[in-house]
Amino acid sequence: MKRISVLFFASLRDRAGTKQTWIDLPEDAIIRDLKSHLEMNYPALHPLLATSLVAMNKEYATEDQVIPDGAEIALFPPVSGGVGDAQSADLPTVFAITSDELDLDRLVEQITLPTTGAVCVFTGMVRAVTTRANPHTTEYLFYESYQPMAEAKMYQVAQEIRKGWPAVEGIAIVQRIGRLYPGTPTVLIACSAAHRDTGIFEAARYGIDRLKEIVPVWKKEVGPHGEEWVEGEYIPESGE
Repeated sequence: MKRISVLFFASLRDRAGTKQTWIDLPEDAIIRDLKSHLEMNYPALHPLLATSLVAMNKEYATEDQVIPDGAEIALFPPVSGGVGDAQSADLPTVFAITSDELDLDRLVEQITLPTTGAVCVFTGMVRAVTTRANPHTTEYLFYESYQPMAEAKMYQVAQEIRKGWPAVEGIAIVQRIGRLYPGTPTVLIACSAAHRDTGIFEAARYGIDRLKEIVPVWKKEVGPHGEEWVEGEYIPESGE
């Protein structure tokens, strides 16, 4: 037998009634076996397990992967909407999960070089009134994350940006967590470069779209209608 740690996040944590548990599984057990075990021992998880994502030791995993002894397994719904390599070792890269207020000026300063002539900044905000799809009002959002994996995936997004837009100099990717009220910045993606026509608008857009696909951050929306975890639909592949 092997012993593993299982972490639950967002709606799965609510239904499991716990944030973490330890499970003993046969030596040849795979992710699918773990889900079957959880379904048997945590019946309330049944409606969510089919669409939940699994990370094994902070990397996305598929259902047929063998689970090693001592593994840390994280289960969570689709995302709601470090150290550099030789290519970018001397270029500023900032990525963080934080409960602190975002200092936009400070973050821009951190990714500005003597050669920088343009910075593109995207900031997501808590919206008080939603008019598209299902119109409603929001009192506040509560954000949480699987922080070690989230920061690693932020670094991955930064590297993907550098590969796609080599002219980008500095990159900042920062996500706030905790309770955030309307009008509050929740996330920041910023890219700097020598000139504005070097792709920094497209790079910043790619950054926020990619963050909402693979960085494990979730939000609970609270309003007069009640509260609900907002879940995405993108399913990352193993190793993505």
